Amino acid sequence: MRNYPRNSPQPAARLVALTLISDGVASPREFEALAQTAAAGQLGLSDGDLLAVLRTLCEDLMQPHTGCWNGQLGDDLLISLLDEVQDPELRQRVLALCVAVAEADAHLADSECRLLALAAQRWGVCSALMLPGAPLAPAGRQQWATSP
Repeated sequence: MRNYPRNSPQPAARLVALTLISDGVASPREFEALAQTAAAGQLGLSDGDLLAVLRTLCEDLMQPHTGCWNGQLGDDLLISLLDEVQDPELRQRVLALCVAVAEADAHLADSECRLLALAAQRWGVCSALMLPGAPLAPAGRQQWATSP
């Protein structure tokens, strides 16, 4: 993976982009969520810059040393990507954008859930994802299907 300066727009955008592709399908609804939330602007990027981060993420994932991309990264690599975002306000912004992208297609894939849960745990914001209607709400309160 490419290295970016901590708390810069690129590592934050990479996490949002990873959420977008983690289920193997970057749906039009997920791209609409990026536009509706003004994700690029919230991260200090232009729309083109955000798409460039997505493109470089895909290039990095296709490199031979990363193995066969199956929608999930190893915990160590994922934690190192999460640790590139240290600012608490930026973490909250990134997590909110990741949740918006994950919710956009009304389907929470296991890989999306894993990414969101690890980010929430690592960043100490678990309670925000447990509210009714949130992606990690207890069974019976979720508003979409999860992957088997």
